[in-house]
Amino acid sequence: MALRFEVLGRFNRARAAQLTLPHFACQTPLFMPVGTQGTIKGLTTDQLEEIGCQIILGNTYHLALRPTSELIDELGGLHKFMNWPRALLTDSGGFQMVSCITNLYVAGIFYTQWHFAYIFQVSLLHLADITEKGVTFQNRIGADIIMALDDVVRTTITGPRIEEAMYRTLRWVDRCIAAHKRPHEQNLFGIVQGGLDPVLRDICVRGLVDRNLPGYAIGGLAGGEDKDSFWRVVAQCTAALPEDKPRYVMGVGYPLDIVVCSALGADMYDCVYPTRTARFGTALVPEGVLKLKHNAMVNDTRPIDPTCACMVCKNYTRAYIHCLVTKDAMGSQLLSYHNLYYMLQFPKGDVPEWVCNAMDVAGIDISSCCSS
Repeated sequence: MALRFEVLGRFNRARAAQLTLPHFACQTPLFMPVGTQGTIKGLTTDQLEEIGCQIILGNTYHLALRPTSELIDELGGLHKFMNWPRALLTDSGGFQMVSCITNLYVAGIFYTQWHFAYIFQVSLLHLADITEKGVTFQNRIGADIIMALDDVVRTTITGPRIEEAMYRTLRWVDRCIAAHKRPHEQNLFGIVQGGLDPVLRDICVRGLVDRNLPGYAIGGLAGGEDKDSFWRVVAQCTAALPEDKPRYVMGVGYPLDIVVCSALGADMYDCVYPTRTARFGTALVPEGVLKLKHNAMVNDTRPIDPTCACMVCKNYTRAYIHCLVTKDAMGSQLLSYHNLYYMLQFPKGDVPEWVCNAMDVAGIDISSCCSS
């Protein structure tokens, strides 16, 4: 195990902790920006340090395609390759198996077409060893935290496919553990699957905890389920996962969701939302979002958010950024900077009913903020 996790403070289920990784001592709860191919688009690593970023997430699938895990390894690992001194996490590629690849199911065996053909230099890959290959890629890339391959199923799907994916995820984690060659330098996290079924989630949690992994992720959420179902799965999993290990809710990036999950005892989050929405000319503000492309911004001399202390809000007006986002890449860069900075702040605004219900389970009284 290559991490130390120390809980520094608690309030009911919520906790603040120090997560010490090989490259950085992180303070949780924390949000991880997604740098798919070793970069947060439009921002330098110095700017990310300035904002307070502690961990960047890299995408194993895309890095294995370009520039290849072999080249990254030859050049000293992803930290050196991208000039990032702090921590890195790489995902397993399980989500890409859902979102990017056409899967064929023939005689009980998965086959896949598309870029995996390029990775392994074959035209049609039998996925018998994809679990081990994913770990090998991540060992070469060299992130502080690496993820076991999971069978990701969208939460809007029901029926036997959910149970099948959960048990496959447990089988795959054993293969990932066996394939992991750098356990004293990299931390392998397992991923809890099971859809919205509390029985399947419980089976998966217990199975992963029995394997005594350095940390655990809650996967398969933020895929279209209603918010009430979302927080109940998070609450169930965080209550059952070990107190002395980090808990990572995957794919969660809305500020309010992060606050709720943190109150329920989660520690880590990632999402493309803050930077992707920036590239579409949208800023995150306490009231929700601010669309800088709208004509109403043409003569607006206010900052994006008058209450924000980031470099962008201190130095630029909405009118200036409006001029940029319609024509110049600098606009999305400034908005990415602001949006990632905003993710460190506690959101303000109306509190939906699902948040009130979740906070009640977390033991936090916000009844004065909830609509009657």
